[in-house]
Amino acid sequence: MTAVLDHLAIGTAALTDGWQLFGGLLGGTWAYGGDSPGFWFGQLKFAAGPKIELLTPTGGPGAAFLERFLAAHGAGPHHFNFIVTDIEATLAGLRALGIEPVGVNLTNPNWQEAFLHPRNAYGIVVQVAQQAGSPPANGRPEELPQPGPRTRLTEIEYGVGDLAGATRLFTDVLDGQLEAAGDDTAELTWAGGKRLRLVREEGLPLRGSLHHVRFARANGAFSAREREQAGLLAERLGLTVQLA
Repeated sequence: MTAVLDHLAIGTAALTDGWQLFGGLLGGTWAYGGDSPGFWFGQLKFAAGPKIELLTPTGGPGAAFLERFLAAHGAGPHHFNFIVTDIEATLAGLRALGIEPVGVNLTNPNWQEAFLHPRNAYGIVVQVAQQAGSPPANGRPEELPQPGPRTRLTEIEYGVGDLAGATRLFTDVLDGQLEAAGDDTAELTWAGGKRLRLVREEGLPLRGSLHHVRFARANGAFSAREREQAGLLAERLGLTVQLA
């Protein structure tokens, strides 16, 4: 069984800021997306690192989970997604840690999934999914601007109240490689330049604390104006973006 950090999903009521930030400014290119019951999703990929997924509600009963999230928190990080090769083995590994998955749906052979509640995943929803074959080819949204210079998503830094427990989850079950560890930090990596930095943070609320996502331009540097623009767009998306 293998697991790979595939994407960070961000919930938002409007997609424009996400398209401008992750597409136009940070050079993300269209991966795939489309309609699901109650919401629309779209993924952008970068020169390296996990993808960014944007989620927006479209109404009806299937939108309730996302509408609740936005009402409670505003735009912001919604979940981590891990693509696994054997979801049954992943579920067994989670249960061996005393974590009971929720929303388990194994009926669709092309997309089987399960979720971890934030209280069991150290502050954020975690989705694990087994996908058969390649994602469907969907047309690039007209609203997505032409991508700027290519960047790498080099790091996601996430604050957790229980560093040892979170490290155990992301290494023992979700296959992260522990590259470095200290009393208050753990550096985890997956293939394809995917990096998650866990930071011990006392007194965290249930939803945890995503400190920042960091991007580095493949060639050249970011201008002062680009840094300012990134900061404004990221703030509206409930994020902090660092430009290396």
